[in-house]
Amino acid sequence: MRFDGDLVPFETIPLAIAALRTGDTEFACVPIENSVEGAVPATLDALVRDEPVVAVAETVLDVRFSVLVRPGTTEIKTIASHPHALAQVREWIAAQLPGVTSIATSSTAGAAAAVERGEFDAAVTAPVAVHHYKLDEYATDVLDVPDARTRFLLLRLPGALPEPTGADRTSVVVTTPNRVGVLSELLTELALRGINLTGLESRPMKGKLGTYRFYIDVEGHIAEPRIGDALAALHRHSDEIRFLGSYPKADREPVEAHNEEFAAAASWVDAVREGKRG
Repeated sequence: MRFDGDLVPFETIPLAIAALRTGDTEFACVPIENSVEGAVPATLDALVRDEPVVAVAETVLDVRFSVLVRPGTTEIKTIASHPHALAQVREWIAAQLPGVTSIATSSTAGAAAAVERGEFDAAVTAPVAVHHYKLDEYATDVLDVPDARTRFLLLRLPGALPEPTGADRTSVVVTTPNRVGVLSELLTELALRGINLTGLESRPMKGKLGTYRFYIDVEGHIAEPRIGDALAALHRHSDEIRFLGSYPKADREPVEAHNEEFAAAASWVDAVREGKRG
């Protein structure tokens, strides 16, 4: 998908999604998972807070960081960045800047701004940040794990869904009653329909110890009979279910659908109900 318009930065993921909900922006682009650190908790929590938003596209970007400092910096005692970024350069920092104090900030851009203001000595940022702040590159192409990648979602308010492409992903979040085997029940509904599970994360309900939400990603589009049937089954097993979107996968790999089998089965049931088949 291509979009023309102004790009508006926000300091945190919740603020970006809040701006979408209030209509201050038309879309919000947020990270959802990283190949090194896993799911991004701030995004998972913000997706279920307040009014619904849905994903309409995803992209996967290679991860590379730069370490930026104020011009003339000769000694680094503090280095700041978002926790996910710091975790992905932990070994580099230990080897190249032993004894430095790592400080978590709300975003990599916020860390760069703080360094520019003189609050910290260095920031771990996206390489492009050097063009937006009056900072110098201390190091580039910084990363502990080669080929690390981050998946991003493009969000908007609910509306017409992207058309099925045959290479789609559907995301939902399910809140279940606290009983034995409930997660197994959810996964069984997917397995029985030949649906490939691509992501499963749990997050605690705020203020409800022992109660969890399950974030589920599967291959397929809600317009497909088997996906719609599965989501209806998940609805029956849950206290609450929120649809987070059906959208083209970044890799565009076709999904094995088996939709003809479900369509044939549905036609047979319809014929029986109408007294045309026995």
